[in-house]
Amino acid sequence: MKQFRQPYAAGYFYPGEKDKLREQLDWLLRNSNMNKSFDNITGLIAPHAGYIYSGKTASFAYNTIKNRNYRTVIIISPSHKEYFSGVSIYDGDGYITPFGTVNINKDLSNRLAEGSNYIFLGSEGHGQEHGVEVQLPFLQVVLEDFSMVPIVMGDQSKIYIDELSNNISNILDEETLIIASSDLSHFYSRNIAQGLDSVVEKRINNYDYDGLYTDLEHKRCEACGGGPIIAMMKAIDIKNKNKSIVLSRSDSGDTTRNIDEVVGYLSAAIYN
Repeated sequence: MKQFRQPYAAGYFYPGEKDKLREQLDWLLRNSNMNKSFDNITGLIAPHAGYIYSGKTASFAYNTIKNRNYRTVIIISPSHKEYFSGVSIYDGDGYITPFGTVNINKDLSNRLAEGSNYIFLGSEGHGQEHGVEVQLPFLQVVLEDFSMVPIVMGDQSKIYIDELSNNISNILDEETLIIASSDLSHFYSRNIAQGLDSVVEKRINNYDYDGLYTDLEHKRCEACGGGPIIAMMKAIDIKNKNKSIVLSRSDSGDTTRNIDEVVGYLSAAIYN
């Protein structure tokens, strides 16, 4: 029997009804177009909060790949609700959203995990993890057809980041897109959050993933998906494609009007 990961975040992080979801995504994408294109986009960074909070920021990233052709999208997310050692690639056949099923590229999944002591095929971290799921409706709107490799990092220690980046670089080609799913600082005043989040922005714009790792380790900034961001940037850098640009940065206060405790968001493109 085939195994499909059922929607967890639908009706919570984004509308659970297909028509309402499409209406919201169309509005978000229509209102976040930079009217600027980038050649050979290999990676994106996108936030993973509820669409009413971070959807517009995410849309800046997804507009850059609209109607492009990717055979496979690798999505790397942190694990918010379940700790485990290593990196989990979903071992089922697909993820379901209100728009339908996104099939798993089992060949690439197997190649990523093959021979690894830290990357494995399993269900760990996937059941109630929204970080992968919230990216899928965007992808289903902007791309015509694609398969996916959904990855959740149960531990973002350097040993796992390095293993994941090296293994991704071995299978990366022009038909593959990588998405790092991450929010930024959580529940600081806007003034403090701006300072923390600007550190992440600067590191990404400078393509300095080693500096970002050090900043995260020394608490000079925050990103719940820091490991996914660094793994993606390093994997792409191994392929000598190392230009990046932050497309949008925002925080939850833009929606709630509460600037005493905000969550930061950022979207970026990695291109050649």
